[in-house]
Amino acid sequence: MSVEKLSQVLETERDSQEMSDQLPFHYVEISRLLFDHARDNIPNLYMVRSLIEDIRNVRFHKVETDLEGFNGRTIAVKIKNLSAMEVNIVRPFIGKALQAFYKHDSPELIPDPERVSDRRPQVVNNAPRVSIIYTWKYFLYPLFKFCLCLR
Repeated sequence: MSVEKLSQVLETERDSQEMSDQLPFHYVEISRLLFDHARDNIPNLYMVRSLIEDIRNVRFHKVETDLEGFNGRTIAVKIKNLSAMEVNIVRPFIGKALQAFYKHDSPELIPDPERVSDRRPQVVNNAPRVSIIYTWKYFLYPLFKFCLCLR
C-alpha cells in the first residue's frame, strides 16, 4: 500500500471505463484492518487512506454509470472486477430491480386474444399504470445512490 502504487491505481481507474483488476477482491476490508491494527507501520497513513477513499469513490461512480443503463429488457448484469464490498452493496438493488422488471414484463399480465372468450365482456382498467422504468429512475436508483453516500 504505497502512495505511488495507489496513485497509479487511481489514475488507471480514472482513465479507464472498466474496473481495474489491479486491486485485491477484498481491498477495502484489508485496508480497514491495516488502518485499525497496523497504523504505525503505514508510512503516509493519511495520504494512503485518502487514496483508498478516492479509488473507492471512482469505482462507485463507475457502478452507478453502469446501472444507469438498466432497463426493462435487462436479463443479466455483468460488471467485471468488482470488489467484495461493491458486490455486497449492489447485489440487493440489482436483484430487486430485476425482479420488479420481470414482474411487470411477465407475459401472464398481457391478455392473450385467442384465450379470451368473446362472450365475456372485457373489463377495462383505466387506472394509471406506473412504469417500472419510472420506478427505477425516480425511486430505486436515487435510493441506491443515497445508500452509497451513507457508507
